Amino acid sequence: MNKKPTKELFWIPIAIAVAMAVGLFFGLRFPHDNKVAENDRKLNAILNLIAQDYVDNTNLNDLIELSIPEILGYLDPHTSYFTAEDLQAATDDLNGTFSGIGISFVMVNDTIGVVEVLSGGPSEKVGLMAGDQIITIDDSIATGSKMTNAEVMKRLRGAKGTKVKLGIKRQNTKKTLTFTVTRGDIPVNSVDAYYMIDKITGYIKVNQFGRHTYDEFITALAGLADEGAERYIIDLRSNGGGFMEMAVLMVNEFLPADQPIVFTKGRDSQDDSEVWSDGNGSFQDAEVAVLIDEFSASASEIFAGALQDNDRGLIVGCRSFGKGLVQKEYVLPDQSAIRLTTARYYTPSGRCIQKDYKEGMLNYEKEVLERYLNGELYSRDSMKIDKNQVFTTLFGRTVYGGGGIVPDLFVARDTTGITSYYIDVANAGLLQRYAFNYCNNHRSSLSKMEDYTEFLSTVPSDEALLKDFADFAASNGIAPRWYYINLSSDLIVTNLKALIARDTFGSQAFYPILNRKDNTVLAALKALNQHKAAYPIRD
Repeated sequence: MNKKPTKELFWIPIAIAVAMAVGLFFGLRFPHDNKVAENDRKLNAILNLIAQDYVDNTNLNDLIELSIPEILGYLDPHTSYFTAEDLQAATDDLNGTFSGIGISFVMVNDTIGVVEVLSGGPSEKVGLMAGDQIITIDDSIATGSKMTNAEVMKRLRGAKGTKVKLGIKRQNTKKTLTFTVTRGDIPVNSVDAYYMIDKITGYIKVNQFGRHTYDEFITALAGLADEGAERYIIDLRSNGGGFMEMAVLMVNEFLPADQPIVFTKGRDSQDDSEVWSDGNGSFQDAEVAVLIDEFSASASEIFAGALQDNDRGLIVGCRSFGKGLVQKEYVLPDQSAIRLTTARYYTPSGRCIQKDYKEGMLNYEKEVLERYLNGELYSRDSMKIDKNQVFTTLFGRTVYGGGGIVPDLFVARDTTGITSYYIDVANAGLLQRYAFNYCNNHRSSLSKMEDYTEFLSTVPSDEALLKDFADFAASNGIAPRWYYINLSSDLIVTNLKALIARDTFGSQAFYPILNRKDNTVLAALKALNQHKAAYPIRD
Protein backbone atom coordinates (compact mmCIF):
# COMPACT_ATOMS: atom_id res chain seq x y z
CA MET A 1 0.00 0.00 0.00
CA ASN A 2 1.30 3.45 -0.93
CA LYS A 3 1.33 5.87 2.00
CA LYS A 4 2.10 9.43 0.97
CA PRO A 5 3.92 11.75 3.43
CA THR A 6 1.91 13.24 5.18
CA LYS A 7 -21.87 11.08 33.39
CA GLU A 8 -22.97 12.04 35.17
CA LEU A 9 -20.71 10.23 37.59
CA PHE A 10 -20.83 10.02 41.34
CA TRP A 11 -17.46 9.57 42.97
CA ILE A 12 -15.64 11.17 45.86
CA PRO A 13 -13.37 14.19 45.35
CA ILE A 14 -10.36 12.27 46.59
CA ALA A 15 -10.90 9.67 43.88
CA ILE A 16 -10.88 12.44 41.29
CA ALA A 17 -7.57 13.70 42.53
CA VAL A 18 -6.06 10.28 42.76
CA ALA A 19 -7.29 9.37 39.29
CA MET A 20 -5.15 12.12 37.91
CA ALA A 21 -2.19 10.10 39.03
CA VAL A 22 -2.37 8.43 35.65
CA GLY A 23 -0.18 11.36 34.72
CA LEU A 24 2.58 9.72 36.71
CA PHE A 25 2.52 6.77 34.34
CA PHE A 26 2.56 9.01 31.30
CA GLY A 27 5.34 11.04 32.85
CA LEU A 28 7.50 7.94 32.83
CA ARG A 29 6.85 7.37 29.15
CA PHE A 30 6.73 10.76 27.53
CA PRO A 31 9.03 13.79 27.55
CA HIS A 32 8.20 16.41 30.17
CA ASP A 33 7.44 20.02 29.48
CA ASN A 34 7.15 22.52 32.30
CA LYS A 35 3.41 22.06 32.67
CA VAL A 36 3.68 18.25 32.90
CA ALA A 37 6.48 18.51 35.45
CA GLU A 38 4.39 20.90 37.53
CA ASN A 39 1.40 18.54 37.46
CA ASP A 40 3.62 15.61 38.44
CA ARG A 41 4.80 17.49 41.51
CA LYS A 42 1.22 18.33 42.41
CA LEU A 43 0.04 14.74 41.98
CA ASN A 44 2.94 13.40 44.02
CA ALA A 45 2.07 15.83 46.78
CA ILE A 46 -1.58 14.68 46.78
CA LEU A 47 -0.59 11.03 46.86
CA ASN A 48 1.80 11.62 49.74
CA LEU A 49 -0.88 13.50 51.69
CA ILE A 50 -3.38 10.66 51.26
CA ALA A 51 -0.80 8.02 52.14
CA GLN A 52 0.44 9.84 55.26
CA ASP A 53 -2.48 11.85 56.64
CA TYR A 54 -5.81 10.49 55.38
CA VAL A 55 -7.97 9.27 58.28
CA ASP A 56 -8.27 5.66 57.02
CA ASN A 57 -5.78 3.28 55.52
CA THR A 58 -6.22 3.61 51.76
CA ASN A 59 -5.04 1.42 48.90
CA LEU A 60 -3.83 3.99 46.41
CA ASN A 61 -3.46 1.41 43.65
CA ASP A 62 -7.15 0.48 43.93
CA LEU A 63 -8.16 4.13 43.84
CA ILE A 64 -6.10 4.70 40.73
CA GLU A 65 -7.49 1.61 38.96
CA LEU A 66 -11.07 2.66 39.70
CA SER A 67 -10.55 6.29 38.77
CA ILE A 68 -8.52 6.17 35.56
CA PRO A 69 -11.51 5.12 33.40
CA GLU A 70 -13.53 8.00 34.81
CA ILE A 71 -10.83 10.52 33.89
CA LEU A 72 -10.59 9.14 30.36
CA GLY A 73 -14.38 9.12 30.07
CA TYR A 74 -14.33 12.91 29.96
CA LEU A 75 -12.27 12.90 26.75
CA ASP A 76 -14.35 10.95 24.23
CA PRO A 77 -16.36 7.70 24.06
CA HIS A 78 -13.55 5.62 22.59
CA THR A 79 -10.51 6.54 24.68
CA SER A 80 -10.33 3.67 27.15
CA TYR A 81 -8.27 2.04 29.86
CA PHE A 82 -7.46 -1.68 30.01
CA THR A 83 -6.07 -3.52 32.97
CA ALA A 84 -3.52 -6.16 32.06
CA GLU A 85 -6.30 -8.79 32.17
CA ASP A 86 -8.64 -6.65 30.05
CA LEU A 87 -5.92 -6.05 27.49
CA GLN A 88 -5.20 -9.77 27.13
CA ALA A 89 -8.89 -10.51 26.68
CA ALA A 90 -9.31 -7.75 24.09
CA THR A 91 -6.31 -9.09 22.19
CA ASP A 92 -7.71 -12.62 22.30
CA ASP A 93 -10.94 -11.40 20.73
CA LEU A 94 -9.11 -10.35 17.58
CA ASN A 95 -6.14 -12.71 17.52
CA GLY A 96 -6.78 -16.04 19.18
CA THR A 97 -9.20 -18.51 20.67
CA PHE A 98 -10.60 -18.68 24.15
CA SER A 99 -13.35 -20.44 26.04
CA GLY A 100 -16.32 -18.37 27.10
CA ILE A 101 -19.91 -17.52 26.23
CA GLY A 102 -19.28 -15.61 22.98
CA ILE A 103 -20.34 -12.00 23.50
CA SER A 104 -18.82 -8.54 23.32
CA PHE A 105 -20.00 -6.20 26.05
CA VAL A 106 -19.64 -2.70 27.42
CA MET A 107 -20.26 -1.33 30.91
CA VAL A 108 -22.96 1.37 30.73
CA ASN A 109 -23.95 3.00 34.02
CA ASP A 110 -22.56 0.03 35.97
CA THR A 111 -24.61 -2.43 33.89
CA ILE A 112 -23.30 -5.02 31.44
CA GLY A 113 -24.64 -4.27 27.98
CA VAL A 114 -24.32 -6.91 25.26
CA VAL A 115 -22.89 -5.17 22.19
CA GLU A 116 -22.47 -8.22 19.98
CA VAL A 117 -23.36 -11.88 20.10
CA LEU A 118 -20.65 -13.76 18.22
CA SER A 119 -21.99 -15.80 15.35
CA GLY A 120 -21.99 -19.52 16.07
CA GLY A 121 -21.00 -19.01 19.71
CA PRO A 122 -22.66 -20.45 22.82
CA SER A 123 -24.71 -17.32 23.59
CA GLU A 124 -26.20 -17.11 20.13
CA LYS A 125 -27.26 -20.74 20.35
CA VAL A 126 -29.42 -20.09 23.42
CA GLY A 127 -30.90 -16.81 22.18
CA LEU A 128 -28.93 -13.90 23.65
CA MET A 129 -29.17 -10.74 21.56
CA ALA A 130 -27.27 -7.51 21.03
CA GLY A 131 -28.80 -4.90 23.31
CA ASP A 132 -29.46 -7.31 26.18
CA GLN A 133 -28.36 -6.25 29.65
CA ILE A 134 -26.90 -8.86 31.99
CA ILE A 135 -28.44 -8.31 35.43
CA THR A 136 -27.34 -11.49 37.23
CA ILE A 137 -24.62 -14.09 36.75
CA ASP A 138 -25.25 -17.44 38.47
CA ASP A 139 -28.02 -15.78 40.53
CA SER A 140 -25.63 -13.13 41.88
CA ILE A 141 -26.22 -9.46 41.14
CA ALA A 142 -23.99 -8.35 38.24
CA THR A 143 -24.52 -4.60 38.40
CA GLY A 144 -22.88 -1.82 40.37
CA SER A 145 -19.57 -0.01 40.55
CA LYS A 146 -17.64 -3.14 41.53
CA MET A 147 -18.42 -4.82 38.20
CA THR A 148 -15.30 -3.91 36.26
CA ASN A 149 -14.53 -5.33 32.82
CA ALA A 150 -12.04 -7.70 34.40
CA GLU A 151 -14.64 -8.93 36.91
CA VAL A 152 -17.23 -9.51 34.19
CA MET A 153 -14.82 -11.51 32.05
CA LYS A 154 -13.65 -13.48 35.08
CA ARG A 155 -17.23 -14.53 35.77
CA LEU A 156 -18.29 -15.18 32.17
CA ARG A 157 -15.22 -17.00 30.90
CA GLY A 158 -14.32 -20.44 32.13
CA ALA A 159 -13.49 -23.99 31.22
CA LYS A 160 -15.09 -25.43 28.13
CA GLY A 161 -18.26 -27.37 28.95
CA THR A 162 -19.05 -25.53 32.19
CA LYS A 163 -22.32 -23.63 32.49
CA VAL A 164 -23.21 -20.10 33.52
CA LYS A 165 -26.72 -18.87 34.31
CA LEU A 166 -27.57 -15.35 33.16
CA GLY A 167 -30.46 -13.07 34.11
CA ILE A 168 -31.23 -10.81 31.16
CA LYS A 169 -33.13 -7.55 30.85
CA ARG A 170 -34.44 -7.00 27.32
CA GLN A 171 -36.05 -3.81 26.05
CA ASN A 172 -39.24 -5.35 24.70
CA THR A 173 -40.27 -7.14 27.90
CA LYS A 174 -40.54 -6.21 31.58
CA LYS A 175 -39.73 -9.74 32.73
CA THR A 176 -36.20 -10.82 33.56
CA LEU A 177 -35.25 -13.57 31.11
CA THR A 178 -33.10 -16.51 32.16
CA PHE A 179 -30.55 -18.24 29.92
CA THR A 180 -28.13 -21.04 30.79
CA VAL A 181 -25.09 -20.89 28.54
CA THR A 182 -22.60 -23.73 28.16
CA ARG A 183 -19.13 -22.26 27.71
CA GLY A 184 -17.26 -23.33 24.63
CA ASP A 185 -14.53 -22.43 22.18
CA ILE A 186 -15.39 -19.07 20.70
CA PRO A 187 -15.21 -18.91 16.91
CA VAL A 188 -12.61 -16.41 15.80
CA ASN A 189 -13.15 -16.49 12.04
CA SER A 190 -13.92 -13.06 10.63
CA VAL A 191 -15.76 -14.41 7.58
CA ASP A 192 -18.85 -16.25 8.77
CA ALA A 193 -19.93 -17.48 5.36
CA TYR A 194 -19.53 -17.02 1.63
CA TYR A 195 -21.60 -18.58 -1.13
CA MET A 196 -23.13 -17.95 -4.55
CA ILE A 197 -26.55 -16.30 -4.36
CA ASP A 198 -27.07 -16.77 -8.08
CA LYS A 199 -24.91 -17.77 -11.02
CA ILE A 200 -22.84 -14.57 -11.02
CA THR A 201 -23.29 -13.06 -7.53
CA GLY A 202 -21.17 -13.97 -4.52
CA TYR A 203 -22.14 -13.13 -0.93
CA ILE A 204 -19.58 -12.64 1.88
CA LYS A 205 -20.49 -12.09 5.55
CA VAL A 206 -17.70 -10.37 7.56
CA ASN A 207 -18.26 -10.13 11.32
CA GLN A 208 -15.15 -8.15 12.37
CA PHE A 209 -11.81 -6.82 11.15
CA GLY A 210 -9.34 -9.04 12.97
CA ARG A 211 -5.72 -9.77 12.30
CA HIS A 212 -6.53 -12.48 9.74
CA THR A 213 -9.61 -10.92 8.16
CA TYR A 214 -7.94 -9.92 4.91
CA ASP A 215 -6.60 -13.45 4.38
CA GLU A 216 -10.06 -14.92 4.99
CA PHE A 217 -11.67 -12.28 2.79
CA ILE A 218 -9.35 -12.79 -0.18
CA THR A 219 -9.83 -16.56 0.13
CA ALA A 220 -13.60 -16.01 -0.03
CA LEU A 221 -13.33 -13.69 -3.04
CA ALA A 222 -11.09 -16.12 -4.90
CA GLY A 223 -13.29 -19.09 -4.06
CA LEU A 224 -16.39 -17.32 -5.32
CA ALA A 225 -14.59 -16.15 -8.46
CA ASP A 226 -13.72 -19.77 -9.18
CA GLU A 227 -17.44 -20.54 -8.95
CA GLY A 228 -18.24 -17.85 -11.51
CA ALA A 229 -18.81 -14.74 -9.38
CA GLU A 230 -18.63 -11.48 -11.32
CA ARG A 231 -20.10 -9.26 -8.61
CA TYR A 232 -20.25 -9.32 -4.81
CA ILE A 233 -22.50 -8.49 -1.89
CA ILE A 234 -20.36 -7.78 1.18
CA ASP A 235 -22.36 -7.90 4.40
CA LEU A 236 -20.93 -5.69 7.17
CA ARG A 237 -24.10 -5.44 9.24
CA SER A 238 -23.40 -5.57 12.99
CA ASN A 239 -19.66 -5.47 12.26
CA GLY A 240 -18.23 -3.21 14.96
CA GLY A 241 -14.82 -2.84 13.30
CA GLY A 242 -11.34 -3.78 14.44
CA PHE A 243 -8.02 -3.22 12.69
CA MET A 244 -8.19 -0.34 10.22
CA GLU A 245 -5.35 -1.90 8.24
CA MET A 246 -7.55 -4.85 7.30
CA ALA A 247 -10.25 -2.55 5.91
CA VAL A 248 -7.62 -0.73 3.85
CA LEU A 249 -6.26 -3.97 2.37
CA MET A 250 -9.75 -5.21 1.59
CA VAL A 251 -10.99 -2.07 -0.15
CA ASN A 252 -7.74 -1.91 -2.13
CA GLU A 253 -8.85 -5.08 -3.94
CA PHE A 254 -11.63 -3.11 -5.65
CA LEU A 255 -9.93 0.18 -6.52
CA PRO A 256 -7.74 1.22 -9.46
CA ALA A 257 -4.38 2.77 -8.71
CA ASP A 258 -3.99 6.08 -6.89
CA GLN A 259 -7.49 6.29 -5.43
CA PRO A 260 -7.75 7.68 -1.88
CA ILE A 261 -8.87 5.18 0.76
CA VAL A 262 -8.64 6.97 4.11
CA PHE A 263 -6.94 9.99 5.67
CA THR A 264 -6.11 10.54 9.34
CA LYS A 265 -5.38 13.86 11.00
CA GLY A 266 -4.26 14.32 14.59
CA ARG A 267 -3.03 17.03 16.91
CA ASP A 268 0.53 16.06 16.04
CA SER A 269 1.55 15.78 12.39
CA GLN A 270 3.06 12.36 13.11
CA ASP A 271 -0.51 11.08 13.45
CA ASP A 272 -1.44 12.40 9.99
CA SER A 273 -1.49 9.92 7.15
CA GLU A 274 -2.92 9.38 3.68
CA VAL A 275 -3.55 5.92 2.28
CA TRP A 276 -4.05 5.35 -1.44
CA SER A 277 -4.77 2.30 -3.53
CA ASP A 278 -1.80 0.65 -5.21
CA GLY A 279 -3.56 -0.72 -8.29
CA ASN A 280 -2.75 -4.34 -7.47
CA GLY A 281 -6.28 -5.34 -6.49
CA SER A 282 -7.65 -8.37 -8.30
CA PHE A 283 -11.32 -7.29 -8.35
CA GLN A 284 -11.17 -3.79 -9.81
CA ASP A 285 -13.87 -4.49 -12.39
CA ALA A 286 -16.32 -6.37 -10.17
CA GLU A 287 -19.58 -4.70 -9.17
CA VAL A 288 -19.94 -4.38 -5.40
CA ALA A 289 -22.79 -3.78 -2.96
CA VAL A 290 -22.00 -3.28 0.75
CA LEU A 291 -24.63 -3.91 3.44
CA ILE A 292 -24.51 -1.76 6.59
CA ASP A 293 -26.72 -1.08 9.61
CA GLU A 294 -26.69 0.97 12.80
CA PHE A 295 -24.12 -1.39 14.37
CA SER A 296 -21.63 -1.17 11.48
CA ALA A 297 -18.79 0.91 12.91
CA SER A 298 -15.17 2.02 12.59
CA ALA A 299 -13.32 -0.18 10.07
CA SER A 300 -16.68 -1.14 8.53
CA GLU A 301 -17.31 2.54 7.90
CA ILE A 302 -13.84 3.04 6.45
CA PHE A 303 -14.52 0.21 3.98
CA ALA A 304 -17.99 1.45 3.04
CA GLY A 305 -16.95 5.11 2.92
CA ALA A 306 -13.99 4.45 0.63
CA LEU A 307 -16.12 2.58 -1.90
CA GLN A 308 -18.93 5.15 -1.69
CA ASP A 309 -16.71 8.21 -2.06
CA ASN A 310 -14.86 6.69 -5.00
CA ASP A 311 -18.21 5.81 -6.63
CA ARG A 312 -16.99 2.24 -6.68
CA GLY A 313 -19.86 0.44 -4.97
CA LEU A 314 -23.43 0.75 -3.75
CA ILE A 315 -24.02 1.10 0.01
CA VAL A 316 -27.28 -0.57 1.08
CA GLY A 317 -29.16 -0.63 4.39
CA CYS A 318 -29.46 2.07 7.04
CA ARG A 319 -27.14 4.70 8.52
CA SER A 320 -24.03 3.25 10.16
CA PHE A 321 -22.92 3.82 13.76
CA GLY A 322 -20.67 6.86 13.30
CA LYS A 323 -17.21 6.19 14.76
CA GLY A 324 -14.51 8.32 13.18
CA LEU A 325 -11.87 8.38 15.91
CA VAL A 326 -8.51 6.61 15.75
CA GLN A 327 -6.96 5.11 18.89
CA LYS A 328 -3.30 4.40 19.59
CA GLU A 329 -2.40 1.90 22.29
CA TYR A 330 0.09 2.83 25.01
CA VAL A 331 1.21 -0.03 27.25
CA LEU A 332 1.98 1.12 30.79
CA PRO A 333 4.69 -0.27 33.10
CA ASP A 334 2.31 -2.75 34.80
CA GLN A 335 1.16 -4.12 31.38
CA SER A 336 -2.13 -2.29 31.56
CA ALA A 337 -2.81 0.00 28.62
CA ILE A 338 -4.57 3.12 27.45
CA ARG A 339 -6.08 3.33 24.01
CA LEU A 340 -5.97 7.06 23.47
CA THR A 341 -7.71 8.87 20.63
CA THR A 342 -4.88 10.52 18.73
CA ALA A 343 -6.53 11.31 15.40
CA ARG A 344 -9.73 11.44 13.40
CA TYR A 345 -10.10 9.56 10.18
CA TYR A 346 -11.64 11.01 7.04
CA THR A 347 -13.17 9.28 4.04
CA PRO A 348 -11.82 10.14 0.57
CA SER A 349 -14.30 13.01 0.12
CA GLY A 350 -12.95 14.60 3.32
CA ARG A 351 -15.81 13.79 5.69
CA CYS A 352 -15.40 12.67 9.27
CA ILE A 353 -18.35 10.46 10.10
CA GLN A 354 -17.90 10.58 13.91
CA LYS A 355 -21.27 11.29 15.54
CA ASP A 356 -21.60 13.95 18.23
CA TYR A 357 -20.53 13.04 21.76
CA LYS A 358 -20.66 16.45 23.44
CA GLU A 359 -23.75 15.53 25.48
CA GLY A 360 -21.88 12.84 27.44
CA MET A 361 -21.45 9.09 27.41
CA LEU A 362 -24.99 8.22 28.46
CA ASN A 363 -26.56 10.09 25.54
CA TYR A 364 -23.90 8.73 23.21
CA GLU A 365 -24.73 5.15 24.15
CA LYS A 366 -28.46 5.83 23.84
CA GLU A 367 -28.18 7.35 20.36
CA VAL A 368 -28.81 4.07 18.55
CA LEU A 369 -31.90 3.48 20.68
CA GLU A 370 -33.10 6.95 19.70
CA ARG A 371 -32.98 5.86 16.07
CA TYR A 372 -35.51 3.15 16.86
CA LEU A 373 -37.73 5.58 18.75
CA ASN A 374 -37.72 8.33 16.14
CA GLY A 375 -38.51 5.93 13.30
CA GLU A 376 -35.22 6.24 11.45
CA LEU A 377 -34.92 2.50 10.88
CA TYR A 378 -38.32 2.41 9.21
CA SER A 379 -38.31 5.57 7.09
CA ARG A 380 -35.54 7.31 5.19
CA ASP A 381 -37.31 10.62 5.80
CA SER A 382 -36.67 10.19 9.53
CA MET A 383 -32.93 9.68 9.05
CA LYS A 384 -30.74 12.15 10.93
CA ILE A 385 -28.49 13.86 8.41
CA ASP A 386 -26.27 16.87 9.11
CA LYS A 387 -27.02 19.03 6.07
CA ASN A 388 -24.23 21.41 7.15
CA GLN A 389 -21.58 18.80 6.36
CA VAL A 390 -21.90 18.36 2.62
CA PHE A 391 -19.27 16.59 0.54
CA THR A 392 -19.06 15.21 -2.98
CA THR A 393 -17.92 11.85 -4.31
CA LEU A 394 -15.44 11.33 -7.12
CA PHE A 395 -18.20 11.76 -9.73
CA GLY A 396 -20.04 14.56 -7.97
CA ARG A 397 -22.71 12.83 -5.89
CA THR A 398 -23.61 14.46 -2.57
CA VAL A 399 -22.70 12.69 0.68
CA TYR A 400 -22.83 13.88 4.28
CA GLY A 401 -20.51 13.78 7.29
CA GLY A 402 -21.01 14.01 11.02
CA GLY A 403 -22.96 10.88 11.88
CA GLY A 404 -22.18 7.65 10.12
CA ILE A 405 -22.34 6.50 6.50
CA VAL A 406 -25.70 7.30 4.92
CA PRO A 407 -26.56 4.48 2.49
CA ASP A 408 -27.11 5.08 -1.22
CA LEU A 409 -30.05 2.70 -1.08
CA PHE A 410 -32.07 2.81 2.16
CA VAL A 411 -33.83 -0.39 3.22
CA ALA A 412 -36.35 -0.13 6.04
CA ARG A 413 -36.21 -2.57 8.93
CA ASP A 414 -38.50 -5.49 8.10
CA THR A 415 -41.21 -6.01 10.73
CA THR A 416 -43.19 -8.57 8.75
CA GLY A 417 -44.16 -11.47 10.99
CA ILE A 418 -42.98 -9.88 14.23
CA THR A 419 -45.94 -10.50 16.53
CA SER A 420 -46.24 -10.74 20.29
CA TYR A 421 -46.03 -14.52 19.96
CA TYR A 422 -42.81 -14.35 17.94
CA ILE A 423 -41.29 -11.91 20.45
CA ASP A 424 -42.20 -14.25 23.31
CA VAL A 425 -40.64 -17.37 21.76
CA ALA A 426 -37.58 -15.43 20.55
CA ASN A 427 -37.03 -13.84 23.96
CA ALA A 428 -37.24 -17.24 25.61
CA GLY A 429 -34.59 -18.62 23.25
CA LEU A 430 -37.03 -21.28 22.06
CA LEU A 431 -36.10 -21.03 18.39
CA GLN A 432 -32.49 -21.93 19.20
CA ARG A 433 -33.50 -24.58 21.74
CA TYR A 434 -35.89 -26.23 19.31
CA ALA A 435 -33.22 -26.32 16.61
CA PHE A 436 -30.74 -27.85 19.06
CA ASN A 437 -33.26 -30.51 20.12
CA TYR A 438 -34.20 -31.22 16.52
CA CYS A 439 -30.57 -31.84 15.64
CA ASN A 440 -30.13 -34.14 18.62
CA ASN A 441 -33.28 -36.11 17.78
CA HIS A 442 -32.36 -36.45 14.10
CA ARG A 443 -28.59 -36.70 14.45
CA SER A 444 -28.37 -40.02 12.66
CA SER A 445 -30.17 -38.91 9.52
CA LEU A 446 -28.67 -35.41 9.48
CA SER A 447 -25.13 -36.76 9.73
CA LYS A 448 -25.64 -38.66 6.46
CA MET A 449 -26.59 -35.53 4.51
CA GLU A 450 -24.01 -33.94 2.26
CA ASP A 451 -25.04 -30.31 2.79
CA TYR A 452 -27.90 -28.00 3.77
CA THR A 453 -29.59 -28.30 0.36
CA GLU A 454 -30.21 -31.96 1.02
CA PHE A 455 -31.60 -31.05 4.43
CA LEU A 456 -34.01 -28.55 2.84
CA SER A 457 -35.26 -31.21 0.44
CA THR A 458 -36.04 -33.66 3.26
CA VAL A 459 -37.18 -31.41 6.13
CA PRO A 460 -40.85 -31.78 7.09
CA SER A 461 -43.37 -29.44 5.48
CA ASP A 462 -43.61 -25.89 6.78
CA GLU A 463 -46.97 -26.70 8.37
CA ALA A 464 -45.60 -29.75 10.17
CA LEU A 465 -42.50 -27.89 11.37
CA LEU A 466 -44.60 -25.00 12.63
CA LYS A 467 -47.02 -27.32 14.46
CA ASP A 468 -44.15 -29.21 16.08
CA PHE A 469 -42.53 -25.96 17.19
CA ALA A 470 -45.81 -24.62 18.63
CA ASP A 471 -46.14 -27.82 20.68
CA PHE A 472 -42.54 -27.43 21.85
CA ALA A 473 -43.17 -23.80 22.86
CA ALA A 474 -46.32 -24.82 24.70
CA SER A 475 -44.38 -27.43 26.66
CA ASN A 476 -42.04 -24.61 27.66
CA GLY A 477 -44.74 -22.33 28.96
CA ILE A 478 -45.81 -20.29 25.91
CA ALA A 479 -49.36 -21.16 24.90
CA PRO A 480 -50.15 -21.39 21.18
CA ARG A 481 -52.01 -18.41 19.75
CA TRP A 482 -52.66 -19.51 16.21
CA TYR A 483 -53.78 -16.17 14.86
CA TYR A 484 -50.35 -14.72 15.69
CA ILE A 485 -48.51 -17.95 14.87
CA ASN A 486 -49.93 -17.86 11.34
CA LEU A 487 -48.90 -14.21 10.95
CA SER A 488 -45.37 -15.16 12.04
CA SER A 489 -45.24 -18.53 10.29
CA ASP A 490 -42.86 -17.58 7.48
CA LEU A 491 -40.47 -15.85 9.89
CA ILE A 492 -40.53 -18.74 12.38
CA VAL A 493 -40.06 -21.48 9.78
CA THR A 494 -37.23 -19.65 7.98
CA ASN A 495 -35.37 -19.11 11.25
CA LEU A 496 -35.88 -22.71 12.36
CA LYS A 497 -34.52 -24.10 9.09
CA ALA A 498 -31.54 -21.74 9.18
CA LEU A 499 -30.75 -22.59 12.81
CA ILE A 500 -31.05 -26.35 12.28
CA ALA A 501 -28.82 -26.10 9.22
CA ARG A 502 -26.24 -24.06 11.12
CA ASP A 503 -26.18 -26.46 14.05
CA THR A 504 -25.67 -29.31 11.59
CA PHE A 505 -23.44 -27.88 8.86
CA GLY A 506 -22.04 -24.65 10.37
CA SER A 507 -22.43 -20.94 9.57
CA GLN A 508 -21.90 -21.62 5.87
CA ALA A 509 -25.37 -23.17 5.89
CA PHE A 510 -27.05 -20.49 8.02
CA TYR A 511 -26.90 -17.44 5.77
CA PRO A 512 -27.96 -19.05 2.47
CA ILE A 513 -31.26 -19.97 4.11
CA LEU A 514 -31.79 -16.80 6.15
CA ASN A 515 -30.90 -14.48 3.28
CA ARG A 516 -33.71 -15.82 1.11
CA LYS A 517 -36.09 -13.70 3.18
CA ASP A 518 -33.68 -10.85 4.02
CA ASN A 519 -34.99 -7.61 2.51
CA THR A 520 -31.62 -5.87 2.57
CA VAL A 521 -29.91 -8.72 0.73
CA LEU A 522 -32.76 -8.90 -1.77
CA ALA A 523 -32.64 -5.12 -2.35
CA ALA A 524 -28.89 -5.28 -2.99
CA LEU A 525 -29.36 -8.17 -5.42
CA LYS A 526 -32.08 -6.27 -7.27
CA ALA A 527 -29.82 -3.21 -7.53
CA LEU A 528 -27.02 -5.33 -8.92
CA ASN A 529 -29.38 -6.83 -11.47
CA GLN A 530 -30.28 -3.30 -12.56
CA HIS A 531 -26.57 -2.39 -12.73
CA LYS A 532 -26.98 0.37 -10.14
CA ALA A 533 -23.68 -0.64 -8.55
CA ALA A 534 -21.69 -0.30 -11.76
CA TYR A 535 -18.52 1.80 -11.80
CA PRO A 536 -19.25 4.67 -11.79
CA ILE A 537 -22.63 4.51 -10.06
CA ARG A 538 -25.41 5.72 -12.32
CA ASP A 539 -28.12 7.59 -10.42
